[in-house]
Amino acid sequence: MKIMKLFRNISLIAFVLFAFSCEKHEIIYNADPISDVAEFQLHYVVPVSAVASNNIYKVEINDQLYANNTAPLNTYNAIPSGSVGRFYTTRIGENNIKLYMGLNENQRLIYDQNCVLRQGKQNIFVYDFNKPPIVFDNGHPYQTNITEYSDSTAWIKFYNFLYEKQGEPTSLKLQYQYQYTMNYETRKKSDWLNIGQPVGFGETTGWQPVIVIKSVELSSGYARLDYRIKVIDANGEDVGNLQILSGNKYVDYSDYWNAYIGRRYHHILAGLRTASPTSSVRQFTAL
Repeated sequence: MKIMKLFRNISLIAFVLFAFSCEKHEIIYNADPISDVAEFQLHYVVPVSAVASNNIYKVEINDQLYANNTAPLNTYNAIPSGSVGRFYTTRIGENNIKLYMGLNENQRLIYDQNCVLRQGKQNIFVYDFNKPPIVFDNGHPYQTNITEYSDSTAWIKFYNFLYEKQGEPTSLKLQYQYQYTMNYETRKKSDWLNIGQPVGFGETTGWQPVIVIKSVELSSGYARLDYRIKVIDANGEDVGNLQILSGNKYVDYSDYWNAYIGRRYHHILAGLRTASPTSSVRQFTAL
């Protein structure tokens, strides 16, 4: 009985101390509110060779340093780099963007253009060193699917920044399509499905849902999706697959990526269709 009483007393004291501790030590998360600012990610899709000398080693927004050689803006890539879902902040309204190539005494200003940013999240695309960037609404806050069991949806946003050759943006309207595996035992695949509507140069489909059937049942959920691109004429007719230069010959564009349930991916077609640096789709994870 004495042991039980002692145990109850110790438990009571521990409870009182715990309650006192919670009351006196409020947990505060230090964070700055981000209302009344513009948030952005900066994409570099100018058709240049993917070599280190073409990376951007200094980024200035309104003459303030945003990135340097410790975390450069690589070709066909974006900043902020690192964790998914990161954005820079700046003022709402007109902003100046300066990009520098080279290191140390070889560094030179290669881009100096303005663009207008709004409150909220957006994606800025630098596609020509001599032209202002194109700014797209990021589409945030994102739609989600809430289900009792695992969902089967991811989202793709396709962008057309294809050039025919240097200095000549494509005039082709492009329809991005995908195909998914319906049954992993039979390997039966779906028909080819459209991702949004056909888009011209400097346009995007916006966020479009795609079906992801888990390839591994007991997992967070991912699957391989296959992609192709169709060319659409002025009458809205399909005139065949997009042909791109590969080596010394033209081939139908095709590619595949793994997609995870609930994730969002930017798919960005950039490069030259008929010359080097050749074209391809790069994936940038948004969520």
